[in-house]
Amino acid sequence: MTLVAGIDSSTQSCKIVIRDADSGALVREGRASHPSGTEVHPDAWWGALQEAIARAGGLDDVAAISVAAQQHGMVFLDDSGAVVRPALLWNDTRSAKAADDLIAEFGGEAFWAEAVGLVPVASFTITKLRWLAEHEPHFAKRVHTVCLPHDWLTWRLSGNPDLATLCTDRGDASGTGYWSAATASYRPDLLRAALGRDAAVPRVLGPAESGGTARGGAPLGAGTGDNAAAALGIGAIPGDVVVSIGTSGTVFTPTHRASSDASGIVAGFADAAGGFLPLVCTLNAARVLDAGAAMLGVDATAFAELALAGPPGAGGLTLVPYLEGERTPNRPLATGSLHGLRLDTANPAHLARAIVEGMLCALADGLDALLGQGVAMRRVVLVGGGARSAAVRAIAPTIFGVPVLVPPPGEYVADGAARQAAWMLSGASEPPTWPLAATKTYEADPLPAIRARYAEASAHVLHRL
Repeated sequence: MTLVAGIDSSTQSCKIVIRDADSGALVREGRASHPSGTEVHPDAWWGALQEAIARAGGLDDVAAISVAAQQHGMVFLDDSGAVVRPALLWNDTRSAKAADDLIAEFGGEAFWAEAVGLVPVASFTITKLRWLAEHEPHFAKRVHTVCLPHDWLTWRLSGNPDLATLCTDRGDASGTGYWSAATASYRPDLLRAALGRDAAVPRVLGPAESGGTARGGAPLGAGTGDNAAAALGIGAIPGDVVVSIGTSGTVFTPTHRASSDASGIVAGFADAAGGFLPLVCTLNAARVLDAGAAMLGVDATAFAELALAGPPGAGGLTLVPYLEGERTPNRPLATGSLHGLRLDTANPAHLARAIVEGMLCALADGLDALLGQGVAMRRVVLVGGGARSAAVRAIAPTIFGVPVLVPPPGEYVADGAARQAAWMLSGASEPPTWPLAATKTYEADPLPAIRARYAEASAHVLHRL
């Protein structure tokens, strides 16, 4: 049996799966936690990776390794390869003004959508470069190379100190704001405008290219960002709209053509299989459910039971879940708000229902924007930690308006990285076919009145603290 390892270095933890390269069968796995916060030193990721590898029984018998990781995180290295400062993560919104400034400096949103397939918001790497240049110029002066979390981890696994060996892939590069999926090229002029000077960037690899060799001799895959890896792990094809409810909420689908949305709602990313991955991302997803459970003093299971006990539409009670600001729509300083609170809705079941429906409505807005780009929708596939909630699974089709397919809980980002490693190892033109475990389909009558109330409520949220 030939084994491959897939790594998912996410916001909250590091997961590793070791699978059979031919069948995809899971052999063993391990995980370790990351520190919380929106600013983390990359050494914490490296320590968690070593812990996860140990818990997975090591990598001595693994024939290939690939790393997927959270997108957009700003990792700065000096000319010796040392980390200049802790990484600013995708969910750090302090660069919101920098995003506005960059848009204005280049004449508006349409320029950015055409140039790199996305419009700057606080999540993207390019805005963090501008923030560093303006607020920490002493660090900006030390920057030699700019890279992303998965690039840095792959480089560390190789043990090669030469910064020239740093590499990335199309999927992750397309989320920086200075690489175009449509033209498959960097825009050094945009990086220079953000940072105030030039900096080195990783070489961009194709989907099945090798990113070097690990210390133990196993080849390293190109790696990718977490959403592209999830699409590969699920085996999504054009027509599959994936809704992932994790730390962030994402809605995406593989396509054969690059997308460009001047509104900035849809980001025109690349995927991990040589195509494209138009994507909508929200900051507020599974942690909205966690916050709701904490407010009601119950665990996740009891929270789901309360939500299912509440009436559809929660009696008009509507939550706009901007608990951490929001990325889509671009309201980084917005706050959450509760509308329609009356004596008859002031109870745990109505509140739990409103929390689930509000979180799903925000994702449904993203689904509408994706369809507005002309993508096909054959089915919705619901994944991520939030998909483990019985309430989310049951309520989702009423909000999305279509049947919802839910695979069993799994580490689909790590699985996608493992599948990429197997693809690289095989030398084939296509990734291996790994069967997806048994899925369940949820169906319910659409309830458009819930979406209508949400649209009215979200139009009145505070945009500033």
